[in-house]
Amino acid sequence: MTLDLLLEFVRTQYEVHEWKHAIAILRYDFPSEWHDIIDVLTNFRLWRTEIETPGGSKSAVASRIDGEFTARGWRERGFNTKIVVDEAEYASPTHKVDCYKNGIALEIEWNNKDPFFDRDLNNFRLLFDLRAVSVGVIVTRCDELQQLFDTLGRGSSYGASTTHMSKLLPRIEGGGGGGCPILVFGISRGLYTDGARS
Repeated sequence: MTLDLLLEFVRTQYEVHEWKHAIAILRYDFPSEWHDIIDVLTNFRLWRTEIETPGGSKSAVASRIDGEFTARGWRERGFNTKIVVDEAEYASPTHKVDCYKNGIALEIEWNNKDPFFDRDLNNFRLLFDLRAVSVGVIVTRCDELQQLFDTLGRGSSYGASTTHMSKLLPRIEGGGGGGCPILVFGISRGLYTDGARS
């Protein structure tokens, strides 16, 4: 893993995993997108008030990260894919990607049900095979945050069957992403700020 290509802040404040040289591909072949990712991660803080606020269809944490990428030109993106056999065409739709820019697909999985990881990885695999995605990136949370959630009285909202690092890694190691280079960032307790977001 080429962790030396990451800023020290990102190396120390996130749990980082990569497969198939994702960091080098991003850094050297997609420098603008790489800069966006590093910039968003460097400026992110996990605010207590956002943890304590009940989530809806999309949590405050995920919405804020998504908004930072949107401000940098990333967009939610769906793909119209199909399979053609002789003259017959079969629709093969994919799920929308949270944030997409120039062949880089980024998913934010803060507190969804863990099968969302299967969906994301299958999407990365298919879109990589179709040459629509060069690298897949997932931002999720570290397992260590569970203790913090318990302390704040929010532990039941972040259960064992929701998206966190130990639910993701076995899926990737088991080949869920196929040949797609993948980079994963886990939000750690070091990013926590005990106060209200200004």
